[in-house]
Amino acid sequence: MDDLYRELILDHYQHPHNHGEIPDADISYEDSNPLCGDKIRIDLKLKNNVVEDVKFNGKGCAISQASASMLTDELIGKSLDEIKQLDKQFILDLLGIPLGPTRIKCALLPLKVIKAGVYGINAWPGEEEEE
Repeated sequence: MDDLYRELILDHYQHPHNHGEIPDADISYEDSNPLCGDKIRIDLKLKNNVVEDVKFNGKGCAISQASASMLTDELIGKSLDEIKQLDKQFILDLLGIPLGPTRIKCALLPLKVIKAGVYGINAWPGEEEEE
């Protein structure tokens, strides 16, 4: 089963969904993981506080880029309140494989970016990265 998830991650890395920018985005936020050089920017276009369009841009390892691609697929149609409820386990379930402490930070970077953007702050409230 892990092989299937690894193939899915590799596919999202090589052919990312929702890749690009939204020039007139309602919410844009970017952050990086200085330990490994991953960088992610996520743009949201909203209609009545619901995600109408989402794009991400960035560079980094397969885990961070695939995580961003998979997360953006899940954001379309979600309200800002629903996005605020997303957590670490949501991302880990999307990826479907066990990750070590270093790779967890890579996987969670897109979630950290979207949460900071939605909350409009520079820190991730609530759940902190563990390990």
